[in-house]
Amino acid sequence: MAEAETDEQISPKVKSVASRRARDRARVGKWDLNIAIFLFAVLILVIILATYTKAGIEIVAVVALFGLSMVWLIGWNQEKQLFKRYYQEELMNLEETSKVTLKAAVRETVTETIEEQVQKALRERWR
Repeated sequence: MAEAETDEQISPKVKSVASRRARDRARVGKWDLNIAIFLFAVLILVIILATYTKAGIEIVAVVALFGLSMVWLIGWNQEKQLFKRYYQEELMNLEETSKVTLKAAVRETVTETIEEQVQKALRERWR
């Protein structure tokens, strides 16, 4: 329930920025060592099937296609999970940044008004 309330309070611009940053980070992290090892295992299996056995091209093609589709599926799933995590992180970072910026702006405004009040009081005193 608290998450739904915070989603309504966040502006669409902040959401789009967070989504873009999270998508970029997730794309980078989608290919990791586990996927590379699995891909090399499939490649080795296809080479062994193609050269050392009397398996037909149909069997080798099916194994290669299955391996490539599994690599794609694992990468896609990992990107989806990373996107969710990075999206939440980016929203929190942008919220904190906006809060700090807002506090600084309020502090600056308050400081300016205090300075203006002091200057006004000094001007009145000198008159």
